[in-house]
Amino acid sequence: MKLRKVTAASAVVLSIALSATACGGGNKDNSSSSSSGGGGKIKIGIKYDQPGLGLKEPNGDFSGFDVDVATYIAGQLGYKPDQIQFVETKSADRENALSRGDVKFIVATYSITPKRKEKVDFAGPYLLAHQDLLIKKDSDITKGTDLNGKKLCSVTGSTSAQNVQQKIAPKAQLKEYSGYSECIAGLQSGAVDAVTTDDSILAGFAAQDKYKGQFKLAGLKLSNENYGVGVKKGDTELVNKINKAIEQMESSGAWEAAVKKNFGPANYQNEPAPKIGQIVQ
Repeated sequence: MKLRKVTAASAVVLSIALSATACGGGNKDNSSSSSSGGGGKIKIGIKYDQPGLGLKEPNGDFSGFDVDVATYIAGQLGYKPDQIQFVETKSADRENALSRGDVKFIVATYSITPKRKEKVDFAGPYLLAHQDLLIKKDSDITKGTDLNGKKLCSVTGSTSAQNVQQKIAPKAQLKEYSGYSECIAGLQSGAVDAVTTDDSILAGFAAQDKYKGQFKLAGLKLSNENYGVGVKKGDTELVNKINKAIEQMESSGAWEAAVKKNFGPANYQNEPAPKIGQIVQ
């Protein structure tokens, strides 16, 4: 895997993380050798295809809020950016990646749920997101029932659009594409009227340069998604270290800086930084 290259956009978050470490905030967590094979490296699972959250750029750089959170945590554990190896961790393989030791921890829009906690431990949460709709800036959709008769897009196999269709707008016309990029392109072209998934994911796509100013979030808060940092089951020591790192990121201002940098262009109305261990149902 390619080592992460530090981009200029991450300078604020990284500088705060590294300065905190220099002040004694992080002794190197050498236990990472079990997942990285030693050598002073740490492997962290992220998404590669979510703009604003976890994205591998064409030039090999990594960007997004999850990337900034992961980098900050690693800094508090004693790792410099060039010691971080980001590993693509798709949703269906997150639990297995941790149990196999492929990665030390995962920061990848990983909602904390009772079912998942049976298999992995979580630090955090570090972000409270909500299922929402992304619509065109001049759309007349203001509430969920307005989707009746409209074309609603989500990815194949996702429960988001089905939840809307079953519980809110039974006459919505469900369109399923293979990826959210296709849904967003469909929204731009007029092939669909709305896209649904977590508001943080939608905001990340809307913040891309090619879409700036074209879309808006409906702000419906159709669900609560408590994003946590996934850790191998039983590694309480690492969970505690990551929780301390998240608290430091929030108190230092680096958390808010990362939110504005990654979601600001979409006018994302984020929730305040959640308290560690506080799960909103």
